[in-house]
Amino acid sequence: MPKVHFTKQLARFLPVPTMVVDGSTLAEVFVAVFDQHPQLKSYILDDQDAVRQHVAVFVDGIQLASRTRLDEHIEADSEIYVFQALSGGLG
Repeated sequence: MPKVHFTKQLARFLPVPTMVVDGSTLAEVFVAVFDQHPQLKSYILDDQDAVRQHVAVFVDGIQLASRTRLDEHIEADSEIYVFQALSGGLG
């Protein structure tokens, strides 16, 4: 089953344990995660169920190509990382 990791930045707001969940698409994996930790949904997805602008998702080391298409196939042994993306810097 896919393993989902969250960065420690999210831990400032709520518990974010590494989770092993069932799912063959990223959408199914997220549904399984949110079933166990519903409060995570608003940090990761917007009101249109797209990945939020300041969140980056990597599946097996490759950044998610689309924030709105979550039907990407996930392997049973996939590693998924959810990051809060940083923005800003010198202007």
